[in-house]
Amino acid sequence: MRQLFWSRRALVGVSFLAVMAALGTGQLLLQKAIAQGKEAPRFEVDPFWPKPMPNNWVLGQTIGVAVDSRDHIWIVHRGSDPAALDNTELAVPITGNRAGQRVGECCNPSPPIMEFDQAGNLVNAWGGPSPTREYEWPSSNHGIAVDAEGFVYIGGNGAGDAHVLKFTRDGKFVAQWGRAGARQAKAAAAASDPLAGYAGVAPSGGVPAAGAATPAAGTAGPSAGAAPAASAAAPSAAPAAAAAPTYQANSHDQESFGRVAKIDLVENANEAYLSDGYLNHRVAVVDMDTGKIKRYWGAYGKPPTDEVLPPYNPAAPVAQQFANPVHCSNVSNDGFVYVCDRANDRIQIFRTDGTFVKEVFVATQTLADGSVWDIDFSHDPEQRFLYVADGVNEHVRVFNRQTMEELYNFGYGGRQPGMFLGVHSIAVDSKGNIYTTETYTGKRLQKFVNKGVGPVSTVNAAMPWPTP
Repeated sequence: MRQLFWSRRALVGVSFLAVMAALGTGQLLLQKAIAQGKEAPRFEVDPFWPKPMPNNWVLGQTIGVAVDSRDHIWIVHRGSDPAALDNTELAVPITGNRAGQRVGECCNPSPPIMEFDQAGNLVNAWGGPSPTREYEWPSSNHGIAVDAEGFVYIGGNGAGDAHVLKFTRDGKFVAQWGRAGARQAKAAAAASDPLAGYAGVAPSGGVPAAGAATPAAGTAGPSAGAAPAASAAAPSAAPAAAAAPTYQANSHDQESFGRVAKIDLVENANEAYLSDGYLNHRVAVVDMDTGKIKRYWGAYGKPPTDEVLPPYNPAAPVAQQFANPVHCSNVSNDGFVYVCDRANDRIQIFRTDGTFVKEVFVATQTLADGSVWDIDFSHDPEQRFLYVADGVNEHVRVFNRQTMEELYNFGYGGRQPGMFLGVHSIAVDSKGNIYTTETYTGKRLQKFVNKGVGPVSTVNAAMPWPTP
């Protein structure tokens, strides 16, 4: 017994020393950062932004954010996609024994594309499958960009999504690049209706007045999200399940894509950089007017290959190809392309012609969905700082863009303002404020106010809460 007592004391002592050593190492790093006089932009969350939305609207997985030339903030989300919201979040459940019945006041899925002004007011909302079938709405929309003329571009990472859509800022269809289903390798037994199961389709138009009536899915009307009429017929029994189609990557396709994650626009060159992405393994550069592919490349600037990579292992040799997803490809003012190789925990940097420059690894012990989800730059002319959304560790990471040294990160996992659950996308406005969106169960948009450049005081998981 006495020997066991001393063994326990020894174990406690060793554990204590290990913890103290780890804390001491972190403190030394912090002191080193402070001693070196490192400075970085500081941010505070605005807990009152955006303002409440009408119609008991809620967001689903929010998987894209962009800032336009008017400093309006645009998001794309999946609130109206089947299963994007749990039945407990819906006034009219879409499954179960209460499917199609209004069970209460809360809540209604908002339209998939939403525009907010600087004050946080919702000024426009639209999107969804076309009642006239003039375009193919993504089965899982993903990523959004807005050009200086107000044209809106979205991608998609659903099973058959192999295309990009372009609309006016009010939701009028302009163009489709690529063809949905282009990556399909085996035809399904029967073609499915793209409108089937889609709740709350919102045709183009402004924000409706609270309490406005909402049409059934696929019909014209002012908004999305309200319940169908009480007299609406119950959905008929589903037919026997058909064999699911399979899809095959083709990173050399010159006409269609393979589940585009994000679009970045370089308007002085009239080019869009597509992170092509969830099935393919490339960056594709296309003409903004025609959607024609001008050039593309894979990891290290080499021709992309489509072999299925093993799961990321930090102890294994570095992957020579992009993993899925290629999640961002953002172009800096000085002509470098920063690519999010998300699952491989790295940023690869290229020139705009695809010439490889270097790679930077980020939080390399991060497994599963990886550490590099999205990128944007500070708004000074030199873009001195680079911001990375990390949706596994739940941080926004702040880098010195010239040295690609991480200076600090802010935020950590949680549901309170300034915290994250699945921080997915990031964008910066002309004042240097940061906007983030969250996927999975996070389902929200947040604003972080730029408080200017100052000394780095907390290296890891700084809490950006407003100070008195």
